[in-house]
Amino acid sequence: MSQLQGIITRLNNLQEQAKETETAQRFFEIDGVKKCQVTFYNKTAMFELEVYDEKGKSSKYQFDNIDMITIEIFDLLQA
Repeated sequence: MSQLQGIITRLNNLQEQAKETETAQRFFEIDGVKKCQVTFYNKTAMFELEVYDEKGKSSKYQFDNIDMITIEIFDLLQA
């Protein structure tokens, strides 16, 4: 399975989990270092991507398209 397909699968699972709890969260990490957190809000069908930098600060971005957030996560994991 490609890394892109793995990310999409995790995001689809996140959407399914949010159907039961209204929101669901998942971390993406490399070698135990958290690179980002994704939260899916079932009510609005929006993804929120919180990106962590090496200083511990974070930035948040909103996505309504699973393909766009997949590309962003993929780029973060490749950096």
